[in-house]
Amino acid sequence: MTDSPRRAINFNAGPAALPLEALERAQRELCDFAGTGMSIMEHSHRGKAYEAVHHEAMDLIRRVLGVPDDYDVLLLQGGARQQFAMVPMNLLSPGASADYLVTGTWAKQALAEARLIGTARAAANTEHDGRFTRIPDTLDLDPSAAYVHLTSNNTLFGTQWASYPDTGAVPLVADMTSDLASRPIDVSRFGLIYAGAQKNVGPAGVTVVIVQKSLVEAGRDDIPEVFRYRSFAKTDSLWNTPPCFAIYMLRNTLAVLEARGGVEAMAAAAERKSSRLYALIDAHPDFFRCPVEPASRSRMNVVWRLPTEELEQRFLAEASARSMVGLKGHRSVGGLRASLYDFVEEAWVDALAELMDELRRAHG
Repeated sequence: MTDSPRRAINFNAGPAALPLEALERAQRELCDFAGTGMSIMEHSHRGKAYEAVHHEAMDLIRRVLGVPDDYDVLLLQGGARQQFAMVPMNLLSPGASADYLVTGTWAKQALAEARLIGTARAAANTEHDGRFTRIPDTLDLDPSAAYVHLTSNNTLFGTQWASYPDTGAVPLVADMTSDLASRPIDVSRFGLIYAGAQKNVGPAGVTVVIVQKSLVEAGRDDIPEVFRYRSFAKTDSLWNTPPCFAIYMLRNTLAVLEARGGVEAMAAAAERKSSRLYALIDAHPDFFRCPVEPASRSRMNVVWRLPTEELEQRFLAEASARSMVGLKGHRSVGGLRASLYDFVEEAWVDALAELMDELRRAHG
């Protein structure tokens, strides 16, 4: 192996930075996987070589996240957006209603999709003037709801649930696309968790679903078979051809995550990285402005504004000159955003904070 390539300082919101070890493993194995003379991309998904990778990925999900035995782990396609539809298609029976906690754009879209399937209501909505700056203090929950849906982290507006609501006997469903495996969670508190892999645990192309077996079995059977969780649960997610290479990279990434200390280590690093930026922002409110209430701030996506858009463009230009990418805020929001997922290195965050402070001293 030659010297490692020069890496960009990657703050992209997703697809996001992957660990170099996972990429180098793929590089070594790309043309000849495990001495088979073929790439993993060329193997049959019914063959032993691929199936070993597939089941290792599923086992890693169980170990890293502490998934109980009475839950199925599914590896699906279609991203979180497909889950916006699959969740109500499977869990929302005719005549029933679901509660949605609307704390950002993706939660809002999930609710809209559910309303195409059946009855769904906003049990909380923190939108104000087109923006979301906080997690709700109170919820108007229906004790007879089929489920309660939330989005655990808001990538666009930089908010995050610090703790999860108690929904009693009503299953809690969570879109954890942007913070899965970034902190310990008690999986048993949820009926279903779903996440596109492309933030913390792998590349785009595979979606992780963790769901109580009882919900799978109780799921509707009057929907197309390809959209039934049961189809994939009973076949170990090999009902049809899975996204083989994305699952292979999921395996590689989770193996690195586990070797680095698991979700506990990721949570400690996330706290250090986000605190580094929030401390700088809060220390200079005349120059930096974070439009998120402190108790609702995300440790995954730090958003902020500068005094003028001209200064923001100057900052982005200087960041680019220093090989920093992904710092422009989402097009619907504007401003600046640093995504601090699991494999964003702490040294990168230090370099970003230094650049931010340089700009403040020069123009503040």
